[in-house]
Amino acid sequence: MTESRETRLKRLHMRSMRRGTKEMDILLMRYSAARLADLTDDQLDAYEALLDENDQDLYQWISGQKPAPEIHAPMISEITQVAANG
Repeated sequence: MTESRETRLKRLHMRSMRRGTKEMDILLMRYSAARLADLTDDQLDAYEALLDENDQDLYQWISGQKPAPEIHAPMISEITQVAANG
């Protein structure tokens, strides 16, 4: 059984809010609220894969302390852009 787009968006938004570190909760919740509904299914797949990464790595990539892996670089760039404008 396939979940509806609405259910998927709610699930991903919830995963964005309940990360484990407050910094990532704030950054990903802000991104989720601003952009999640506009993402294509492929972009949602990429975001979901990103959510499987650990918070310490995500924070280092978003903050520019370490370069993001190529597979996550486009999504990290978007998240960073939203964080800078938020």
